[in-house]
Amino acid sequence: MFEEVSKILVVDDESINLELISAIFVDSPHIKVLTAKDGLEAIEILKIHTPDVIVLDIRMPRMNGIEVLNVLKSDPHTSHIPVVVLSGDDKERKNALKNGANDFIPKPFDAEELKLRVINNLQFKKYHDLIKNINDVLQKEVMKKTKELREALELAREAEYEMVVKLGMISEFRDEETGQHIRRISYYSKLLAHLAGLPESEQSVIFYASPLHDVGKVGIPDNILRKPGPLTHEEFEVMKLHTIIGAKILDTDPRFITLQAGKIIAEQHHEKWDGSGYPYGLKKEEIHIYARVVAVCDVFDAMTSDRVYRPAFTVDQAIDIMKKNIGTHFDPNLFDIFISNLDEFLKIKETFKD
Repeated sequence: MFEEVSKILVVDDESINLELISAIFVDSPHIKVLTAKDGLEAIEILKIHTPDVIVLDIRMPRMNGIEVLNVLKSDPHTSHIPVVVLSGDDKERKNALKNGANDFIPKPFDAEELKLRVINNLQFKKYHDLIKNINDVLQKEVMKKTKELREALELAREAEYEMVVKLGMISEFRDEETGQHIRRISYYSKLLAHLAGLPESEQSVIFYASPLHDVGKVGIPDNILRKPGPLTHEEFEVMKLHTIIGAKILDTDPRFITLQAGKIIAEQHHEKWDGSGYPYGLKKEEIHIYARVVAVCDVFDAMTSDRVYRPAFTVDQAIDIMKKNIGTHFDPNLFDIFISNLDEFLKIKETFKD
């Protein structure tokens, strides 16, 4: 799966866990496992090695997982490394996510789930590094001829869009959705941003960033994400974490505009106009315009698409239901614009069929 050897640092004060996790990857020749028995030893290892993913226990002597997280995220040399926390306590996991963790594994852990989550985070790290390298190369290309620069920029934007779509599809495949859903959201959002009068530069940003809206679903267990029936209160609380997980995944240097916009959208696209949304209960203009635009488009596409827990609504049914949420769920102005130009959105829907 990985051409170069990827390093995983496992930090846990229980020797049996270090041995078990090391054994999980024994049949993966492109993955090397490093181990540390506590936070202080992990910090020493990081002075020599730069792992691609860190699996971190929360409860440890001398230096606990939260303290290690604070050290990692405050250092620019390690702040970009994805951290998967191990904890059997729901409050500890939420606290870890707030302090910069990218994902979590409940203890006692399932070996297959742990392996899949680590590999998913390795994939995100590789894509993140690739996008960063592309941006670094483009900055150097500024000194070249204008024609060559335009061609390079155009190619890079096309490549960036495809990579963003692929990133979004990682979680969508687990949710039994397709790349066409990702592309529809992208084109819907750009059109609505255009009709709402956003500058062309921001229309472009939302076009490239909106496919990342649900990337955090990669951190939600399958038994919740793909449940055919209604979620329990506890399951929904876990589902809501995909907004925070998505924001953590996409947190990066401000120079990378697409990823920064994707972070905003991933974190806020379930906030509601009346403040009843999640994760922070933002309301009205407190919610970023990018997230408000994507919220309208995402709900429309979700309602008019088949889901594991229900068949698709007709367009008329979806619009009738959405109208009841004007001023509560949706920005009234954006929804009016959407309804007034519905035929243009339906053309996009027809173009990008599942």
